[in-house]
Amino acid sequence: MQTNLADRSAATPAECAAVSASVNVFHELLVATIPTLRLRAMALTRNRADADDLVQAAVSNALAGQASFQAGTNFKAWMTRILRNRFFSNIRARRETSDLDDVPAWRLGRSGGQEESMELRELQRAMARLPAQTRMLLLMIAVEGVSYEDASAQLGLAVGTLKCRVFRARQQMRDWMMGEEIVASAPRRKRLVTTAEPSLSY
Repeated sequence: MQTNLADRSAATPAECAAVSASVNVFHELLVATIPTLRLRAMALTRNRADADDLVQAAVSNALAGQASFQAGTNFKAWMTRILRNRFFSNIRARRETSDLDDVPAWRLGRSGGQEESMELRELQRAMARLPAQTRMLLLMIAVEGVSYEDASAQLGLAVGTLKCRVFRARQQMRDWMMGEEIVASAPRRKRLVTTAEPSLSY
């Protein structure tokens, strides 16, 4: 009985090789996913330095929790959940939830100066005005080419809900970029002008 237990506890060369191969595959998947993580981190933080910090934190969490990843499942979806959870954990820890809309405008990278087109700047400004989760969803669908079905599996939302959110986000961005945003204070200004007109009395 004791011999059998000892035999079971001792790793065979084949088992060691399998573990090593598994670790290598995990690291390869992790490296291949980093560009996507950076894009999504930039969409969430709207700041390059914060995005880099977020990616590093997500990678550290992934390495620490490597054993929880099930081989054969969607690695990118797994990493996206880690990144997103870490982002919102940071927000809660810093008590900055109410200040998300005040974060400086999102930047895709270093400014290209005169080479950067006005259309791109307008697109960036419009994208920055979207809520963080909506911005990430739009990037997944419109930029990365993720299908609605895959996005549904990653985010845990119905396909119909995702389509509705993407449609509304695109419509809102189009309105912003075309200068068709409705200014809520406009009716008040009109009323003030009306009341300011002198009344004629005879």
